Amino acid sequence: MSPTTSSSAAASRFTGRAVTGERPLSGSLTEVALDDGRTVVVKVADGPGAARAEAAGLRWLADAGTVRVPAVHGVDEHRLVTERVARGPAGAAAAFRFGRDLAGLHAAGAPAFGAAPPGGPEEAYIGLAPMRNVTGDDWPRWYAAHRVLPYLRRAVDAGTVRAAEAAGVERVCERLPELAGPPEPPARLHGDLWNGNVLWGADGHVHLIDPAAHGGHRETDLAMLRLFGCPHLDRVLAGYEDAAPLADGSVARVGVHQLFPLLVHAVLFGRGYAEQALGAAREALRHAG
Repeated sequence: MSPTTSSSAAASRFTGRAVTGERPLSGSLTEVALDDGRTVVVKVADGPGAARAEAAGLRWLADAGTVRVPAVHGVDEHRLVTERVARGPAGAAAAFRFGRDLAGLHAAGAPAFGAAPPGGPEEAYIGLAPMRNVTGDDWPRWYAAHRVLPYLRRAVDAGTVRAAEAAGVERVCERLPELAGPPEPPARLHGDLWNGNVLWGADGHVHLIDPAAHGGHRETDLAMLRLFGCPHLDRVLAGYEDAAPLADGSVARVGVHQLFPLLVHAVLFGRGYAEQALGAAREALRHAG
């Protein structure tokens, strides 16, 4: 059975409707039209457990009742079937509203730093990279041990980061208790909040896809938005601050929070991102004095 035929079968099985057409969107995504006029998106999993991890993340984000995410129609070991989001233009008003909604999502909280969504696995993914959801109650220690150092070690092992260069990132990890700012409770994170996972809907709202959801520090989501860009980012941040102001010094902490996604990208995509990660480490240490 071909991937597209299997995707159509999954769409029919999980929605209870007959399929009237299908259109490949990418290597892993297929858009499937149903006989009731709806269209769904079928995603083929990138690795073992990835589909169930993503479904658990989407449901956890939806349970917060703030940001919009596609409804999950069904999931199995190989495929995830979700609602299709009708696209619209990016606008300043939607961006401000998204900032407020994102603050509400974070405020919904998590049981611990590193907590997986209910029903989500400990061995999860961020993009194509493995990500372990191991819990902790001290953010600096947890962030160093489970979000920065594992990817630094992988990058060094692959030769993407030279052993001598790793010392700068390790110094940031050692100094995280003083660099992290005031303690905050675990936030409910999207976890992979780059521009490609931010969809501007025809309904005037932002919808989020492809989460690597877990309990973390709220500034990490915002740092990833800053890192990879987002339309009307100034309005997103203004909406966030209007709903839940960040602690003083948040701008100086951006590099600390960008270390995680930059090192993930260094592992997946090579030296260019490694150099950005090393730069972020130097900038964090410069702010620390």
